[in-house]
Amino acid sequence: MHIYLSPSANLGNAKAFLLREMLSKTAQAQHEIVDSAEAADLIIVLGNVLPNNAQFNGKKVFLAKIDEHFNAPENLLDQAIQQAQDYVPPAESAVVSNGKMKNIVAVTACPTGVAHTFMSAEAIETYAKQQGWQVKVETRGQVGAGNEITAEEVAAADLVFVAADIDVPLDKFKGKLMYRTSTGLALKKTAQEFDKAFKEAKIYEGGATSAEKAEERGEKKGVYKHLMTGVSHMLPLVVAGGLLIAISFMFGIEAFKDENIAGGLPKALMDIGGGAAFHLMIAVFAGYVAFSIADRPGLAVGLIGGMLATTAGAGILGGIIAGFLAGYVVKGLNDVIKLPPSLMSLKPILILPLLGSFIVGLAMIYLINPPVAKIMTALSEWLKSMGDVNAMVLGVIIGTMMCIDMGGPVNKAAYTFSVGMIASQVYTPMAAAMAAGMVPPIGMAIATWLARSKFTSNQRDAGKASFVLGLCFISEGALPFVAADPLRVIISSVLGGATAGAISMSLGITLQAPHGGLFVVPFVSDPLMYLAAIAIGSVVTGVIYAVIKPKAEA
Repeated sequence: MHIYLSPSANLGNAKAFLLREMLSKTAQAQHEIVDSAEAADLIIVLGNVLPNNAQFNGKKVFLAKIDEHFNAPENLLDQAIQQAQDYVPPAESAVVSNGKMKNIVAVTACPTGVAHTFMSAEAIETYAKQQGWQVKVETRGQVGAGNEITAEEVAAADLVFVAADIDVPLDKFKGKLMYRTSTGLALKKTAQEFDKAFKEAKIYEGGATSAEKAEERGEKKGVYKHLMTGVSHMLPLVVAGGLLIAISFMFGIEAFKDENIAGGLPKALMDIGGGAAFHLMIAVFAGYVAFSIADRPGLAVGLIGGMLATTAGAGILGGIIAGFLAGYVVKGLNDVIKLPPSLMSLKPILILPLLGSFIVGLAMIYLINPPVAKIMTALSEWLKSMGDVNAMVLGVIIGTMMCIDMGGPVNKAAYTFSVGMIASQVYTPMAAAMAAGMVPPIGMAIATWLARSKFTSNQRDAGKASFVLGLCFISEGALPFVAADPLRVIISSVLGGATAGAISMSLGITLQAPHGGLFVVPFVSDPLMYLAAIAIGSVVTGVIYAVIKPKAEA
């Protein structure tokens, strides 16, 4: 007999895992354990809740309660074979007669936890309500989970729709049909993604399944997701540390060296920002890159590798290498090391961190850090000493990348580079990146003012919101315009962003805070010229788009 073992929603970890292992060994003597419900003659659900799973239709199903059957897996198998019944979906299901799913729970998360998180959540809610579905969206922002989904809502859901560009905790959705996509697709192609979700959703069985699905989507996308997970957790440290350092400089560039100035406050601020926050940022980045790849066992190894990169002066490049090395080493060790069920608990808390730290630590010290530190030192010195022409060219490149896809992979690549250079005490790329990133939404607002007749009433209203978002360094404020007219908007945005980036870099303007927009302008080295760079770039974008945009159809 072919048997499929499935966890139910909100299933606990330890007992369930051990029961699954014992049941598998017991069953293998006379039966075959299969990897999918479709191939099974009998489905044993481990837990207290029968999941709503269309793949179970037409199958014999037995609900095995953990506490009742934990001590006698042999009896459980016999009981399951004898007492299994035809699958009937739970009564609380919201599946209607035509098979369309109507009870949706969703999770959204983007690297910064600001724009895409909430914009995609709004798009999901709007579309679901238009279809007459019940929907609840949990947002994973920088302050944690908002509108959190309860266990009761999970149990009643027919579909879990996850739109996330970073790894988010999904354990509470075990046993539920789940579809995973990006925030960008959920925002721009909501209907298409829901159509795919209903066709392609699969039962979520925990972290291992998640990793397998990520591999199925291709390593390129996986690498981007891992990087963004690291960036999202690093950002609060960079923001806090950078602003504290900037406040310290307000007492004088070298005030932190004298403990007698302002009662030692500048030194204290420098110790907090530069000595603690900035010292941790690379380690946290590497730790969460490793976490994204290998889950919790990878976190400690990544943190250690990242800290070794920091102390050796290997900077963000060393942190990237440390994070990926730690993640894949721990993942490889996890696949290779096989232990009996009684010793499995030692693997994540002892064996993997110990061996992973040993391998990664030695590799970082002897093989990676020495050459990478030299490369980062050379890059930092070049950036600090570059002439006006080279600075302008780099500003154009950064500005172009920041505006070409409005929060997409190219934008994030330029942003990650700029943030990473902060750790190496090079602050000019960050100023250029933020200036350029503010241009598209502000430029779109200017265009709606200059050519009112070419825009609909809704577009003019969107322009007002776009202006506010632009002031806050939320490039995604321009996305409604991109969706309606992608080519012209991107061309005009790139030209304006490149202009702003070039001006900022050529003037040598520095910024130590990686986010905040208008609110952190007082902390740049030359606030007036910085505002001028943003204004000129925004006007360039606004004028170009106002000219090239066709008149809106009535």
